[in-house]
Amino acid sequence: MYAGSTLKDYYEHLWEELPEDLDPPEVELRTRLLHSEIRSGDRVLDLGCGSGTFTAVAAAAGAASVIGAEVAEAALLRARIAHLELDFRLVPIDGPLPLDDASVDVVWCSEVIEHIADTAAWLSDVRRVLAPGGRLLLTTPAHGRVRLLLGGVERYSDPQGDHLHLYTARSLRTLLGGFGFAGTRVWAASGPPLFRRTLFARAVRARVGVKRP
Repeated sequence: MYAGSTLKDYYEHLWEELPEDLDPPEVELRTRLLHSEIRSGDRVLDLGCGSGTFTAVAAAAGAASVIGAEVAEAALLRARIAHLELDFRLVPIDGPLPLDDASVDVVWCSEVIEHIADTAAWLSDVRRVLAPGGRLLLTTPAHGRVRLLLGGVERYSDPQGDHLHLYTARSLRTLLGGFGFAGTRVWAASGPPLFRRTLFARAVRARVGVKRP
Protein backbone atom coordinates (compact mmCIF):
# COMPACT_ATOMS: atom_id res chain seq x y z
CA MET A 1 0.00 0.00 0.00
CA TYR A 2 1.25 3.46 -0.84
CA ALA A 3 2.29 5.85 1.91
CA GLY A 4 -0.31 8.49 2.65
CA SER A 5 1.83 11.32 1.29
CA THR A 6 2.29 9.53 -2.02
CA LEU A 7 -1.45 9.00 -2.42
CA LYS A 8 -2.12 12.62 -1.52
CA ASP A 9 0.37 13.77 -4.15
CA TYR A 10 -1.41 11.55 -6.67
CA TYR A 11 -4.79 13.14 -6.02
CA GLU A 12 -3.37 16.65 -5.95
CA HIS A 13 -1.84 16.06 -9.38
CA LEU A 14 -5.06 14.45 -10.64
CA TRP A 15 -7.18 17.47 -9.68
CA GLU A 16 -4.64 19.90 -11.08
CA GLU A 17 -4.85 18.13 -14.45
CA LEU A 18 -8.62 17.58 -14.68
CA PRO A 19 -10.44 20.00 -17.03
CA GLU A 20 -12.12 22.99 -15.44
CA ASP A 21 -15.47 22.17 -17.08
CA LEU A 22 -15.56 18.66 -15.62
CA ASP A 23 -19.03 17.11 -15.97
CA PRO A 24 -19.73 14.45 -13.29
CA PRO A 25 -21.04 11.14 -14.71
CA GLU A 26 -24.70 10.24 -14.13
CA VAL A 27 -25.24 13.65 -12.57
CA GLU A 28 -29.02 13.58 -13.07
CA LEU A 29 -29.48 10.19 -11.38
CA ARG A 30 -27.15 11.11 -8.54
CA THR A 31 -28.89 14.44 -8.01
CA ARG A 32 -32.29 12.72 -7.92
CA LEU A 33 -31.15 10.31 -5.21
CA LEU A 34 -29.67 13.07 -3.08
CA HIS A 35 -32.76 15.27 -3.46
CA SER A 36 -35.01 12.39 -2.43
CA GLU A 37 -33.12 11.90 0.84
CA ILE A 38 -32.52 15.42 2.17
CA ARG A 39 -34.91 16.48 4.91
CA SER A 40 -35.30 19.89 6.47
CA GLY A 41 -32.84 20.20 9.33
CA ASP A 42 -30.43 17.51 8.09
CA ARG A 43 -26.73 17.87 8.73
CA VAL A 44 -25.01 16.55 5.60
CA LEU A 45 -21.44 15.46 4.93
CA ASP A 46 -20.41 15.26 1.26
CA LEU A 47 -17.42 12.96 1.64
CA GLY A 48 -15.12 13.16 -1.36
CA CYS A 49 -16.85 16.32 -2.58
CA GLY A 50 -14.50 17.06 -5.46
CA SER A 51 -15.37 20.43 -6.95
CA GLY A 52 -18.50 20.73 -4.80
CA THR A 53 -21.24 19.88 -7.31
CA PHE A 54 -23.22 17.71 -4.92
CA THR A 55 -22.39 19.78 -1.85
CA ALA A 56 -24.31 22.54 -3.58
CA VAL A 57 -27.13 20.15 -4.48
CA ALA A 58 -27.51 19.14 -0.82
CA ALA A 59 -27.55 22.77 0.30
CA ALA A 60 -30.16 23.70 -2.30
CA ALA A 61 -32.32 20.72 -1.25
CA GLY A 62 -32.85 22.24 2.17
CA ALA A 63 -30.20 20.77 4.45
CA ALA A 64 -29.58 22.74 7.64
CA SER A 65 -25.82 22.44 7.22
CA VAL A 66 -23.54 20.88 4.62
CA ILE A 67 -19.83 20.12 4.80
CA GLY A 68 -17.85 19.22 1.70
CA ALA A 69 -14.78 17.14 2.59
CA GLU A 70 -11.83 16.31 0.35
CA VAL A 71 -8.28 14.96 0.58
CA ALA A 72 -6.96 17.15 -2.24
CA GLU A 73 -6.40 20.88 -1.77
CA ALA A 74 -6.57 21.33 -5.55
CA ALA A 75 -10.15 20.01 -5.52
CA LEU A 76 -11.11 22.24 -2.61
CA LEU A 77 -9.74 25.28 -4.39
CA ARG A 78 -12.14 24.63 -7.27
CA ALA A 79 -15.02 23.99 -4.87
CA ARG A 80 -14.44 27.20 -2.90
CA ILE A 81 -14.23 29.30 -6.05
CA ALA A 82 -17.43 27.79 -7.47
CA HIS A 83 -19.41 27.86 -4.22
CA LEU A 84 -18.18 30.70 -2.03
CA GLU A 85 -21.01 30.35 0.48
CA LEU A 86 -20.39 26.68 1.37
CA ASP A 87 -18.20 24.99 3.98
CA PHE A 88 -15.38 22.95 2.47
CA ARG A 89 -12.75 21.19 4.58
CA LEU A 90 -9.52 19.32 3.97
CA VAL A 91 -9.49 15.87 5.61
CA PRO A 92 -6.58 13.44 6.06
CA ILE A 93 -6.18 10.71 3.47
CA ASP A 94 -5.01 8.15 6.02
CA GLY A 95 -6.68 9.12 9.29
CA PRO A 96 -10.04 9.62 10.99
CA LEU A 97 -12.40 12.36 9.91
CA PRO A 98 -12.03 15.53 12.04
CA LEU A 99 -15.70 15.41 13.02
CA ASP A 100 -17.46 14.53 16.28
CA ASP A 101 -19.23 11.24 16.82
CA ALA A 102 -22.85 11.19 15.57
CA SER A 103 -22.48 14.73 14.21
CA VAL A 104 -24.19 14.30 10.81
CA ASP A 105 -27.50 12.87 9.62
CA VAL A 106 -26.51 12.05 6.05
CA VAL A 107 -23.20 10.98 4.54
CA TRP A 108 -23.20 11.37 0.77
CA CYS A 109 -20.28 9.50 -0.76
CA SER A 110 -20.47 9.37 -4.54
CA GLU A 111 -17.82 7.59 -6.67
CA VAL A 112 -15.42 7.38 -3.72
CA ILE A 113 -15.54 3.96 -2.04
CA GLU A 114 -13.80 2.27 -4.97
CA HIS A 115 -10.75 4.46 -4.31
CA ILE A 116 -10.40 3.61 -0.61
CA ALA A 117 -7.43 1.44 0.38
CA ASP A 118 -8.51 0.54 3.92
CA THR A 119 -12.24 0.11 3.41
CA ALA A 120 -12.76 -1.31 6.91
CA ALA A 121 -11.24 1.68 8.71
CA TRP A 122 -13.01 4.12 6.38
CA LEU A 123 -16.48 2.61 6.80
CA SER A 124 -16.02 2.38 10.56
CA ASP A 125 -15.26 6.10 10.64
CA VAL A 126 -18.20 6.93 8.37
CA ARG A 127 -20.44 5.05 10.77
CA ARG A 128 -18.90 6.87 13.73
CA VAL A 129 -19.79 10.34 12.45
CA LEU A 130 -23.32 9.33 11.48
CA ALA A 131 -26.03 9.81 14.07
CA PRO A 132 -28.00 6.66 14.98
CA GLY A 133 -30.62 6.28 12.28
CA GLY A 134 -28.56 8.45 9.92
CA ARG A 135 -28.38 7.59 6.23
CA LEU A 136 -25.38 6.60 4.14
CA LEU A 137 -25.83 7.21 0.42
CA LEU A 138 -23.29 5.71 -1.96
CA THR A 139 -22.65 5.43 -5.66
CA THR A 140 -19.87 3.41 -7.25
CA PRO A 141 -19.23 1.79 -10.65
CA ALA A 142 -21.10 -1.49 -11.17
CA HIS A 143 -19.11 -4.61 -12.06
CA GLY A 144 -21.62 -7.39 -12.60
CA ARG A 145 -20.59 -10.80 -13.94
CA VAL A 146 -21.69 -10.13 -17.52
CA ARG A 147 -19.72 -6.87 -17.76
CA LEU A 148 -16.60 -8.53 -16.39
CA LEU A 149 -17.05 -11.63 -18.57
CA LEU A 150 -17.34 -9.64 -21.78
CA GLY A 151 -15.06 -6.73 -20.96
CA GLY A 152 -12.41 -8.51 -18.92
CA VAL A 153 -11.21 -7.41 -15.51
CA GLU A 154 -8.34 -5.48 -17.11
CA ARG A 155 -10.79 -3.02 -18.64
CA TYR A 156 -12.08 -1.99 -15.23
CA SER A 157 -9.00 -2.42 -13.05
CA ASP A 158 -6.11 -0.56 -14.65
CA PRO A 159 -2.89 -1.40 -12.72
CA GLN A 160 -1.94 2.28 -12.99
CA GLY A 161 -5.39 3.59 -12.13
CA ASP A 162 -6.90 4.63 -8.82
CA HIS A 163 -9.85 2.22 -8.69
CA LEU A 164 -8.75 -0.19 -5.98
CA HIS A 165 -11.95 -2.24 -5.63
CA LEU A 166 -14.64 -3.55 -7.96
CA TYR A 167 -18.15 -3.89 -6.51
CA THR A 168 -21.20 -5.95 -7.36
CA ALA A 169 -24.60 -5.29 -5.80
CA ARG A 170 -24.11 -8.36 -3.61
CA SER A 171 -20.61 -7.49 -2.42
CA LEU A 172 -21.60 -3.91 -1.60
CA ARG A 173 -24.71 -5.04 0.30
CA THR A 174 -22.68 -7.59 2.26
CA LEU A 175 -19.98 -5.04 3.06
CA LEU A 176 -22.40 -2.48 4.45
CA GLY A 177 -24.25 -5.07 6.49
CA GLY A 178 -21.00 -6.12 8.12
CA PHE A 179 -20.31 -2.60 9.40
CA GLY A 180 -23.46 -1.89 11.33
CA PHE A 181 -25.69 -0.59 8.55
CA ALA A 182 -29.28 -1.78 8.35
CA GLY A 183 -32.09 -1.60 5.82
CA THR A 184 -29.49 -1.62 3.06
CA ARG A 185 -30.81 -1.26 -0.46
CA VAL A 186 -28.50 -1.56 -3.46
CA TRP A 187 -29.60 -1.18 -7.06
CA ALA A 188 -27.97 -0.77 -10.45
CA ALA A 189 -28.86 1.98 -12.89
CA SER A 190 -27.76 3.61 -16.13
CA GLY A 191 -27.29 1.43 -19.18
CA PRO A 192 -29.15 -1.62 -20.54
CA PRO A 193 -30.11 -4.58 -18.30
CA LEU A 194 -27.11 -6.76 -17.35
CA PHE A 195 -24.82 -3.89 -18.37
CA ARG A 196 -25.72 -1.26 -15.77
CA ARG A 197 -22.85 1.14 -15.18
CA THR A 198 -23.54 2.46 -11.68
CA LEU A 199 -24.50 1.03 -8.31
CA PHE A 200 -26.58 3.12 -5.92
CA ALA A 201 -26.87 2.26 -2.24
CA ARG A 202 -28.87 3.53 0.72
CA ALA A 203 -28.18 2.25 4.22
CA VAL A 204 -29.07 3.35 7.74
CA ARG A 205 -26.74 3.40 10.69
CA ALA A 206 -28.06 0.77 13.09
CA ARG A 207 -28.83 2.04 16.57
CA VAL A 208 -26.89 -0.76 18.28
CA GLY A 209 -23.13 -1.05 18.49
CA VAL A 210 -21.09 -3.17 16.11
CA LYS A 211 -17.55 -4.46 16.26
CA ARG A 212 -15.25 -3.88 13.32
CA PRO A 213 -14.75 -7.20 11.43
